Amino acid sequence: MKTIAQILGSKPDQTVHTMEPTASAYEGAKFMAEKNIGALVVKERGKVVGIVSERDCARKLVAMARASQDTLLRDIMSSPVMYVHPGQTGEECMALMTENRLRHLPVMDGGQLTGVISIGDLVKATISEQQFIIEQLEHYISGQHG
Repeated sequence: MKTIAQILGSKPDQTVHTMEPTASAYEGAKFMAEKNIGALVVKERGKVVGIVSERDCARKLVAMARASQDTLLRDIMSSPVMYVHPGQTGEECMALMTENRLRHLPVMDGGQLTGVISIGDLVKATISEQQFIIEQLEHYISGQHG
């Protein structure tokens, strides 16, 4: 399977969206909706301190019985953050996501945030790779019997 760096490189939009932990959950949820993303990385003084997903906003706010305008990202973010390196394979990343029930993982390279990989990115890469293998096998079979 492809490396995380290769999968990130194939994404049409490689922008990494971040917010400060002092932003409200409302601001975070609104930003994710505007950008059509499922999670954003929480950074403080340039350092990754958490990650917040749409699911965090929905579930944790309800569980806490708090309004999104009165709740900080710091209060609902997942921390510490699990992350992957660009050289890891998509299979390794998918195993980590499955084991830990995650849908998004930041990609860190030398302490720097370089991207975010989603389960959707991995599924797309897997399907693409399987389609390539199927096409190669079809060419092989048709060449042998043609």
